[in-house]
Amino acid sequence: MARWLFLLMALLGAALLRAAPDVVVGDTGEAHLLEVKGAIGPATADYLKRGIEGAVKADAKLIILRIDTPGGLDTAMREIIRDILASPIPVAAYVSPNGSRAASAGTYIMYAAHIAAMAPATNLGSATPVRIGGIPSPPTLPKPVEKPKSAKDGDKDKKVEAAKPADAMERKVINDAVAYIRGLARLRGRNIEWAEQAVREAANLSAAEALEKNVIDFIAIDIPELLAKSDGRELNTSAGVLKLASKTLSVLEIKADWRTEFLAVITNPNVAYILMLLGVYGLFFELANPGVVLPGVIGGICLLLALYAFQVLPVNYAGLALLLLGIIFMVSEMFMPSFGALGIGGVIAFIAGSIILMDTTVPGFGISLPLIFGVALTTAAFFMLVVGLALKARTRPVVSGTEEMVGAIGESNGAFESRGIVHIRGELWQARTTVPLSAQQAIRVTAMDGLILQVEPLDQTKTLHSLEES
Repeated sequence: MARWLFLLMALLGAALLRAAPDVVVGDTGEAHLLEVKGAIGPATADYLKRGIEGAVKADAKLIILRIDTPGGLDTAMREIIRDILASPIPVAAYVSPNGSRAASAGTYIMYAAHIAAMAPATNLGSATPVRIGGIPSPPTLPKPVEKPKSAKDGDKDKKVEAAKPADAMERKVINDAVAYIRGLARLRGRNIEWAEQAVREAANLSAAEALEKNVIDFIAIDIPELLAKSDGRELNTSAGVLKLASKTLSVLEIKADWRTEFLAVITNPNVAYILMLLGVYGLFFELANPGVVLPGVIGGICLLLALYAFQVLPVNYAGLALLLLGIIFMVSEMFMPSFGALGIGGVIAFIAGSIILMDTTVPGFGISLPLIFGVALTTAAFFMLVVGLALKARTRPVVSGTEEMVGAIGESNGAFESRGIVHIRGELWQARTTVPLSAQQAIRVTAMDGLILQVEPLDQTKTLHSLEES
């Protein structure tokens, strides 16, 4: 009997050990605070990746993501989520301060985090996905359809049909996003049905509603309250089940370094747009003036930076093609003047391409219209100036060559009957004549044969000097 009792106690002990968390995290140590502010892009993903790696190396006990974002790029969002899921340290996603939001990509990050919290007067949702390089608009909501009334139905509310994606590609994108966020919701034990609504219907929730619907774990006014309410929670991380002791943790804010700032600058759509123009113009100038070197060097660097930025930005490649075609047309106007045809066509293509270059349905990744029109007008003014100078040059009289010599007035350098020397505009020329000429007689050039002029007298009795006086 004692033997069986001992065996039963051993089994119970093993079960309790299996159910208990592997490690207790916290008591003393640091919580690293990372900021997710503004549109989520490559710079944000790089900053958070290195922030999580740094927290692991520093043996931090908790990572806090303070979020205020309108959303961003799908690729960057998925990189962030992969890093959160692979983190051996618990990650708390916290929408703060008051008035902030975790829209679109921010909602997915909230669902992926081990702890999801919001400050009062914040919101999350609008997780309808968009495509890079040809982004679909969110699914259109059909008009309310009123059910026919009957004795059974009575006065029932109007029924609104579910939103349906417009095409096959949009259905694929939305269904993929639904499966993704449902998986995250199931992993963290959060509301699966509302997660799907946030994707299909772009639904939104306030902090209080999110707590009520089990979308977040709790509401916290500030970081100390977040740490207090996180204390004692058992969290499933990549390192196993951890029991968090966060009440006494000190908070270390990790600021973005120069690398993150640099990535954020060059992946700004407006900056990437300017870099591309500087790159293209620099290379054209170098090709037009070989050996200058500096424009080619600067243009090459700017173009490579722009190509990197376009690789990770939501670029519409039809817009990029139009933009480059417009630049080619305008530059061609300089070398093959078409008196405005190429230049005007280039300006139109340039503006159209610039407007559709970035897919503006991705929050925070549109190009400023004043910048587009400012650059387009400046470029157009420059090329119109080139065309104007070409037209003005066309109307000027010829100042060199055979055409310029015919009709020129001079004087004979001495008397001759058929062939001799004449003086024209300070130069001595060999000349032929059919009429004998006296010394210093005024003559006019009637033709030119190689370097020999055909001349005729202007007046048999007058010299060039007397003609100029009269």
